[in-house]
Amino acid sequence: MPRRRIGFWYRFAAVLCKPPLVVLIKRDWRGMENIPAEGGFITAVNHNSHVDPFAYAHYQYNTGRVPRFLAKAGLFKKGFVGAAMRGTGQIPVYRESTDALSAFRAAIDAVERGECVAFYPEGTLTRDPDGWPMTGKTGAARVALQTRCPVIPVAQWGANELLPPYAKKPNLLPRKTHHVLAGPPVDLSRFYDKEMSPDLLKEATEVIMAAITAQLEQIRGEKAPAKAYDPREVRIAQRRRAAAKERAQAQQEEGQGA
Repeated sequence: MPRRRIGFWYRFAAVLCKPPLVVLIKRDWRGMENIPAEGGFITAVNHNSHVDPFAYAHYQYNTGRVPRFLAKAGLFKKGFVGAAMRGTGQIPVYRESTDALSAFRAAIDAVERGECVAFYPEGTLTRDPDGWPMTGKTGAARVALQTRCPVIPVAQWGANELLPPYAKKPNLLPRKTHHVLAGPPVDLSRFYDKEMSPDLLKEATEVIMAAITAQLEQIRGEKAPAKAYDPREVRIAQRRRAAAKERAQAQQEEGQGA
C-alpha cells in the first residue's frame, strides 16, 4: 500500500517507538490486505494492555495508513506532548460536550478527509477476567453511520502478556509475540437511513464488537463467552449486593437491640 500523509511528527514518533517495540515483541501480523488503500475508514480495536496502542500503531503504520487516535482534548494544549499530538494528527475529544455526536465531530471530519480513525470501542482496558472484549460504547458506530465509511475490525493479543492490564511491571522474558488480525469491513448497511436512536446505535455497536471478538477467536484458537462482559451490569450487581448486605446488617442490629 502506498504511504501517504504520514508527515514529520509521525515519522519522528516511529523513530522513537519502533526500536524498543522490535526488541521487546515478536510480530504475527495478518489481515493488512483488509486495510483500505484509499479513502476514510475506521478501525475498531480491542484493548487489553497499556502497551497495545503503541504495538497496534506500529502495525497500522506499516500498512501506510497511519491511525488517528481519539484522545482527551487537554492533552493537546501544552508542551511537547501537545505538539506531538497535534503534529501526528491525533483527534481531540471534547468530553464536556452535551451533544454526543458533536463530541466526535473531529473524527467525522477526519474520516471525510480520507483519514484512518482508530477507535477503542470498549473505552478502557477490558475488565473481562480472560481478556475478551467487553461491551462497547457507541462512538465508533455513530461516526460510521454518519459517514458510511468502512469499519475494519482489528483484534490484537500479546501486548497483554508483556504488560498485563493494570500491572506495574512488564514480563520481558520470554519474548512475547504481538498477534494482530484485521478482518474485512463490518456490514452496517442495514442500519443506514434509519433514525440514530440509542437502540440502533447499541445494536450497531454489538455488531462491531462481535466482529472484533470473532477475529480474536481466530488468534486465540478458542471461543469467547456467549455473553460479553458488561461493566455496567457488573456495577449494578455489586451495588445491589452491597445494598442487600447493608439491609441485612441493619436488620441484625435492630434484632439485637430489641
